[in-house]
Amino acid sequence: MKRRDMLTLAVVTAALFTTTSLVASGDAMAQDKKWRIGFSQATTIEPWRAQFNKDIIAEAAKHPEVELIITDGEDKTEKQVADVENLIRQEVDAILVSPKESAGLTGVVMQAIDARIPVFVLDRNVETDKYVQFVGGDNKLIGRAAGEYAVELLGGKGKATGNIVEIWGGMGTQPAHDRHDGFHEFTDKEPGIKNLLDQQSGDWKQDQAYNIMATALRNNEKIDLVYGHNDPMAYGAYLAAKDAGREKEIKFIGIDALPGEGVTWVKNGELTATFLYATPGADGLIQAIKYLNGEKVEKNVVLPTMKVTAENAEQVLKEKGM
Repeated sequence: MKRRDMLTLAVVTAALFTTTSLVASGDAMAQDKKWRIGFSQATTIEPWRAQFNKDIIAEAAKHPEVELIITDGEDKTEKQVADVENLIRQEVDAILVSPKESAGLTGVVMQAIDARIPVFVLDRNVETDKYVQFVGGDNKLIGRAAGEYAVELLGGKGKATGNIVEIWGGMGTQPAHDRHDGFHEFTDKEPGIKNLLDQQSGDWKQDQAYNIMATALRNNEKIDLVYGHNDPMAYGAYLAAKDAGREKEIKFIGIDALPGEGVTWVKNGELTATFLYATPGADGLIQAIKYLNGEKVEKNVVLPTMKVTAENAEQVLKEKGM
């Protein structure tokens, strides 16, 4: 069977069952694999999550000894818990999990650990440290970088003034809290900066951020900067401001820096800046394979970030082949 046919079959199977088995080698059968690794994804409807899946699938294709089983939590904690329980019943050799909610996935992660299945946590942490490894970006560090740049845009340290709209990601996720806390380490030191909203969550989604921003625009005559916890929300806020004819008076900062989204929006002058939040799928799979092969792995793997502005956005796109 050709690889293209197998991938097509995998997509059809995903519609019928809760898990999709993606065989890394085109002609090898699952029973010939050395390792069966399950990956519980929180959702696939967000572009960053879609890229996350593409990256881990591409890495799996380099390892013919691995059968990768991907599940889609469909943006529902209860569905993701059921997915992980299913992987435990399948007695996979390792589980990679990227939680929708930290607290909501902690119990089932402990179930996997109790079943002696090594667990690798990607992107969002859980409320235990008994997993083998965490792989992801440092959200507080990224928040600090965004906060420092916001102060610079608003006049500089000790002189910054302006009104900020912050649009949170999911309130039940640690990344949202870390991105908030890091940002405010810088902005809260500036008496001239005022925060207009109190924990308004866009749930990482562009349309919800649009609505939050539309309301903020109606209620506030002066908004100087928007900080979205991801690029789609920052862009949603930009679109709301554009529809109100006020986009030119506001700076927009986001996080993710996907080439087809944040970096392109910066290049187009729609976002002022975005900060890279690298997807951890490929790195997580590499680490799991190392561990299964008896190699020692670090407890935490922190992925690097970078600031993308109009000055380097075009170069970043060229490096990504765009």
